[in-house]
Amino acid sequence: MASGSKHADNIAPCIYGGITLIRSTNPLDIITIPSPLLYVTILHPQIEVKTSDAREILKKNIPLKNAVTQWGNVAGLVAGLMKSDYDLIGRSLVDVIVEPVRSMLIPYFDEVKKQSIEAGALGGGISGSGPSIFMLSKDEATAKKVEKAIINVYGKVGIDYHTHITIISNHGVKLNY
Repeated sequence: MASGSKHADNIAPCIYGGITLIRSTNPLDIITIPSPLLYVTILHPQIEVKTSDAREILKKNIPLKNAVTQWGNVAGLVAGLMKSDYDLIGRSLVDVIVEPVRSMLIPYFDEVKKQSIEAGALGGGISGSGPSIFMLSKDEATAKKVEKAIINVYGKVGIDYHTHITIISNHGVKLNY
């Protein structure tokens, strides 16, 4: 339990690997989502964003129009991952509910996202409650261009940060004895 509520969104991918969908926490229902090879460029600003604070600022009521848009984007993302449709993945990586609010806690979020997409990222968003930002790319060369775009933004703002490029591994944690 973290920040007062049960959630499996961090531990499920560690156990199963790849991308997981938590359909329900009561009862727990975890679905693994097959996906194409995706490169992830991560920006981790050296600032603190408390999960409890990031949850507190979220709106308690969501307009139906936004909910319908978000459901469509989630469905599109799952379909894009399963079909290896990079364009659909990119079109679906849009959060109209949480990101507009939580992004205010991450300095220069909008500029990082804009520059990353211009550099070729499919899209991205806030990792969990932040402060890390992730951007997905089709290939390593693009992921490196995205990293340069991120460095171009954050290198000028006076906030320490780390970047990292990796792939989404389809293997969960393994114990070596």
